[in-house]
Amino acid sequence: MKDFELKYGCNPNQKPASIYMEDGRDLPIEIINGRPGYINFLDAFNSWQLVKEMEEATGLPAATSFKHVSPTSAAVAVPMDEVLKKACFVDDIQGIDDSPLALAYGRARGTDRMSSFGDWVALSDTCDEVTASILKREVSDGIIAPDYTPQALEILKSKKKGTYNIVKIDKSYVPDATEKKQVFGITFQQGRNDFKIDESLLQNIVTKNKNLPAAAKRDLMVSLITLKYTQSNSVAYAVQGQAIGVGAGQQSRIHCTRLAGSKADFWNLRQSQKVIELPFKEEVGRPDRDNAIDIYLGDNPGEILNDGNWERLFKEKPKAFTKEEQREYLDKISGISLGSDAFFPFGDNIERAKLSGVSYVAEPGGSVRDDNVIEVCDKYNMVTCFTGMRLFHH
Repeated sequence: MKDFELKYGCNPNQKPASIYMEDGRDLPIEIINGRPGYINFLDAFNSWQLVKEMEEATGLPAATSFKHVSPTSAAVAVPMDEVLKKACFVDDIQGIDDSPLALAYGRARGTDRMSSFGDWVALSDTCDEVTASILKREVSDGIIAPDYTPQALEILKSKKKGTYNIVKIDKSYVPDATEKKQVFGITFQQGRNDFKIDESLLQNIVTKNKNLPAAAKRDLMVSLITLKYTQSNSVAYAVQGQAIGVGAGQQSRIHCTRLAGSKADFWNLRQSQKVIELPFKEEVGRPDRDNAIDIYLGDNPGEILNDGNWERLFKEKPKAFTKEEQREYLDKISGISLGSDAFFPFGDNIERAKLSGVSYVAEPGGSVRDDNVIEVCDKYNMVTCFTGMRLFHH
């Protein structure tokens, strides 16, 4: 296939729209089902790069859930306990423990379920039946993977009344070293961002505590690779091979840290007994449960807990999860890894990260206030690496 005509570009008024190879070669993809649009393909090609790099860096199958050209989360295949499965709404998926890709996507989709509603999915390896069974019941726009089993294809083709977007990509495809884009009719050209993220970036430990375990190295790589495919400024929290809080596209790095931290907190609170045991009625679907949990943990839980409200969702009235109780729960969390795509100019970022259980930090360094950042990290006995890597992306 030399080119593919899109329905329209980023917006309905942007016509004509298409994708093609500038040198006239065939596209490195096969559209198996559906008709992906402009933004779908932006998500597809960025998300594919992410999972490909993540698998190369960690040696584990990877998955990501993308929404509007940024990852809501990304994860590698790490086993899940029963509480985590319930928090991710995959505790009833048969065979999930035997499918590395299903574990990875179950984690990625389960992290920030509000943001993942209507996601684009990327898988590093052949999509199997178990992974497809997770996707079958979720609201999703499409998927890209290097291949699909016949059973997986049958399941995925049944989504969206047969219009679900399924794209197969040539795993051996390597893009040209130079890339171009146009803005306002002016062509920009640069070398493609092929910076390799691996354990070698984590050798410059600048804190007194230099104990960086293998699991933390994996999580820091997951965090940094996730950041590579967000919009600057960006911060990502990760644990157990899973990006649990992504804050991207903010003008202030402090705001990025707060946004990502609040998402990480939400993720951890979802695994608390109070949330896991919320007595939802059987007929309440996953999107409504997601929204209810978001409100339950938010600033105005009365929207679902007040008399006259709770009855439509729950078998019995749940007890409130007060802010004091939430803080007590979160104060017991530790071992979280945090990556940043540029240096932290103030120790405030570290103070906020500590509230979300961060123990390991990777950031470029190079700020005139590096000493202040290191001082605050030492205060909390964190392990901090200066990677020397700055990633600005748009």
